[in-house]
Amino acid sequence: MTSKMTTGLKPGERLDDLQIRGYRIIQSPGRFCFGMDAVLLSAFAKVKKGERALDLGTGTGILPILLEAKNGGESYTGLEIQEESADMARRSVLYNHLEDRVRIVTGDIREAAALFGAASFHVITVNPPYMIGAHGLKNDNEAKYIARHEVLCTLEDVLRESERILPDKGRFYMVHRPFRLAEILSGMSRHRMEPKRMRLVHPYIDKEPNMVLLEGVKGANPRMTVEPPLVVYNKDGTYTDELLELYGLDRQGR
Repeated sequence: MTSKMTTGLKPGERLDDLQIRGYRIIQSPGRFCFGMDAVLLSAFAKVKKGERALDLGTGTGILPILLEAKNGGESYTGLEIQEESADMARRSVLYNHLEDRVRIVTGDIREAAALFGAASFHVITVNPPYMIGAHGLKNDNEAKYIARHEVLCTLEDVLRESERILPDKGRFYMVHRPFRLAEILSGMSRHRMEPKRMRLVHPYIDKEPNMVLLEGVKGANPRMTVEPPLVVYNKDGTYTDELLELYGLDRQGR
């Protein structure tokens, strides 16, 4: 068993298995742990050989680490405004010996283009706050509230900075909620990140979708492919085969 001293765990933190290449991630239930949306986005996004990828609002670094495990890109950077989360992300990078491939930067999404420069990344991923302002239930935990609500950045901030950072033909990947889909698609087009792929995620086959995965290409011509829906649960409440495959699990959950 790995000791807390060798992992750099602090009180209240835990080390979770990512089910891929032996990678693990440090998380704290008292802050904000990654969810299914991050895993699905890491499977939906593609980083090609030689490309540099930036994850906006990376939290504890789940997306850069999973993207590194699944793709052949040159480098992966995570931008996170909350220093406590960024610190956990950096320690996870060290634990997995990814210092040469993954970098965590503390900073504000609203200043991302000034921080990194124009056309500095080929790929951007983002799992942004879904709720507008005080929409939805307010969480008394400030870290979780910031992660879920547009307190420190808005959808417009994300799209504006992404347009500035990506070169022409650069790719933008996002997971969000379908209730904001019209706003998202119009905003992507307005910022020259033409929507090219969309996939809706349904909890059950007969339930309405609760997530949407999107790919945009900067400066591309209008034409979007709507992929077959992804269904999370079978009728008996077990995970579907596709969902298990995306998580790297078998039918026994191993």
